[in-house]
This record gives sequence, structure tokens and C-alpha cells, in this order.
Amino acid sequence: MIPAKKSSYNRTAAKAGKIIIFLLLALMVVAQIFPLVWVFSYSIKKSGDLFGPELLSFPKVPQWVNYSKAIVNGRMVTYLYNSLKTVIPSVLLGTILPFCLAYACTRMEWKLKKLVWSIIVLGMTIPIHTTLLPNFLWYKIFHLIDTHLALIISYMAFTMSFNAIVFSGFIMSIPKSMEESAFIDGAGYFTILRKIIAPISVNGFLTVGIMTFLSHWNDFIMANTYISTEAKRTLPFSVLNFSGQYASDYAVQFAVMALLAVPPLVFYFAFNKWMLAGVTAGSVKG
Repeated sequence: MIPAKKSSYNRTAAKAGKIIIFLLLALMVVAQIFPLVWVFSYSIKKSGDLFGPELLSFPKVPQWVNYSKAIVNGRMVTYLYNSLKTVIPSVLLGTILPFCLAYACTRMEWKLKKLVWSIIVLGMTIPIHTTLLPNFLWYKIFHLIDTHLALIISYMAFTMSFNAIVFSGFIMSIPKSMEESAFIDGAGYFTILRKIIAPISVNGFLTVGIMTFLSHWNDFIMANTYISTEAKRTLPFSVLNFSGQYASDYAVQFAVMALLAVPPLVFYFAFNKWMLAGVTAGSVKG
């Protein structure tokens, strides 16, 4: 009888544990989805209806005109072009260069390797706000203020450390015997990187590239610091076009935020499988 009671108790405990885990996961899902639903509900209301007692409600007559105002009056097409001009080069450079740097610091032997890697790790501890003024002064000396190149350099620099550390996990999980065989066959470092390491690290490129894209896409601090011309501003500035000194069109601002959230969501759902595989593979070191 005692073993039967223990077995019944274990099954009950296991079911209770599964229920608790399910409830916690459901709570996390609601916490993640609710802000998106809330922003969307506010984006289809009138600005005067946003301050009601309801936390979440949908209007009987959706104001889809808010989205057309956001696109036209918010100059989103121009700002989108400027964002792509800065984000695409910074993502490409901020992915390829850390990959090469991670390979040099994990596989190659040279005198200053440990020092360089220490500097890379130290770079993750530097807050972005502490660099705005020094970078502004340097960019002013080199006439880079109010140029997209200033943003590209800043974006690439601030993702370099993190991306190199992520890539190092992928590279260290690759057996050295593959590279040694290639060296015996006469291949050089560039050939090994291009034909062996890079194809195996595809999940790593997707993971790092998407995380870098999301970081740059949502940036406002550096863009607001280094860009002053209206025609050169990026997408996050669209929200400011609907805020005035005495009144703001809050509903259209929510429409702008909803539109800004679309590309990251599309990227996440399109590459979710590869991102999860990349994070898992990058956490395994050989």
C-alpha cells in the first residue's frame, strides 16, 4: 500500500507542477502580448477617447485614418529610407566584423590576443549615455555631425563587443579538426572562414543580425544627438511630428508606434526557429 500511495502522490505532484508551469508561461505570454494589443487599441481611437476609465477597450468605429495620418504627416516614408540607410550598413558591418574578430581571438594565436579580448569584454560595461558627448565632439572635429555615417559608426561600435562574444560561442563549438584538415590541404584563414566556419555559423549570423537590427531600429538617443536636419531623421522621430507645445495627437502617435513594431515582429516570426537554434548552439562550447 505504501508504494502505491507514494506513486499516487508523485503523479499528483507532477500534475500540479505542470499546471503551475503552464500558468506561469501563460502569464508571461499575456505580459508580452498585452502591450502590443494595448497600443493597437489606442491607435484606432480618437485622441479624446484615450483618457477613459477602461484600461483596454476597442472603439465601435475604428479610426483607421490615424494610420494614414501617421504615414503621410509623420513623413514615415522619408524616415524609413533614412533608417534603412543607417540600419542595413550597420547590421552588415556589425555582424561581419565581430565574426572575424571572434575568430581571431578564439582560434588564432598572436601576442595581444588576451588584451584585445579583455577590451572587447570591457566594452559591454560602458553605458551609451557616457559616450554621447565625447563622440559628439569627435564627430564635430571630423565633420560627421548630421550625417548618417555618424550613426553607422556608433551603432557598429556599440554592438561590436556583444556580437563578438556571441560569435565566440559558435566558433568554439566547432571542432578544430575541421580547420586543421583544411590547413593540411593548403587552405588559408580567409578560405576557412568563408567555406567552413561561416556556413556552419549560419544560425549565429541570423541570431546576431536580428538582435543587431532590433537594437538599431529602435534607437532614438544617438539619432537625436547626432542628427539635426529634418530630412535626415530616422523613423522614431515620426512620433515627435504629432506632439506640440500645447496639444498632441496621441492616437496618431500610437499608430506610429504600432507601425514601428511591425518590422521587428515580422523578423521575429519569420526567423524564430533559427534564432532559438542559434542561441542554443551559441551557448555550447567545445
